[in-house]
Formats: sequence, C-alpha cells, structure tokens
Amino acid sequence: MASNSATRPEKLDKIVQKFKRRENPKQKYEQLLWYAKKLEPLPDTAKTAENKVSGCVSQVYIIANTKDGQIFYQGDSDAQLVKGLVAFLIESLNGLTPQEIVTIEPDFIEETGLQASLTPSRANGFLNIFKKMQQLALLSLG
Repeated sequence: MASNSATRPEKLDKIVQKFKRRENPKQKYEQLLWYAKKLEPLPDTAKTAENKVSGCVSQVYIIANTKDGQIFYQGDSDAQLVKGLVAFLIESLNGLTPQEIVTIEPDFIEETGLQASLTPSRANGFLNIFKKMQQLALLSLG
C-alpha cells in the first residue's frame, strides 16, 4: 500500500515514523505504554455508552471538544496497551480541524508496524478507535 505521508498531518506522521524506527515488537509495546502513561485521565462521567468505542474487546471511551475550529479528544481504556493506542491517536489528532481528520486514510496504522505486535482483535480495535474519532470529527462539522 502506498504511503500517504506527504498528505498526512505532520504530528501524525512524526509518530508513525517513531514507530517505524522501532523494529523490535517489544520496543513498540514500550512506546505504547509510554503514551498510555502520558494520557490525561478521562472523567468517569464521560464513560457512557454513547462515548464507548464499539468493536473493542477492552472498554474504550472517546470524547471530542471543538475549540476555535480544532478538535481536541480525550479518551481512556481499561487495558494499558489499548490506552497507549488511544493516547497515540489523541497525540496525533489533537488540534487538527475536523476536515483534516475525516480525510486521513487509516493506512498509517499498517505503516507503524503495530499489527505484527498486536493481536488481531487489538489491531481491529485500533482501527475502530480511529473510526470513532473520525465520526466525532464528522459530527462536529454539522
């Protein structure tokens, strides 16, 4: 699959490149756990059915707020690795416009090489989290 790194938002591309440089799956896990530790806690009041990501084995919640035309996400998961995936996406997408977010192709997920390190259900969950974030961006477009 061809890379869209030329059209990919800079923050997302930097993080993808960081994962690509880590050839060892253990290093990729350590990077995800590092992101998980950085993630701001999501208030329990936001952990509702409406904010839950469907298609994930773990409990995953994502919310979005728009400020000055940019989207800012918050999220959480009960599984540390998945929390790392959530943090990866939040770090990559926060501050972008809804239009930028809805046009991102999910091919960057494959490019990170994380699928080789993740179980199929977690890799699928990663895509579902990303799709939920795109849905929230689309909703903010009105």
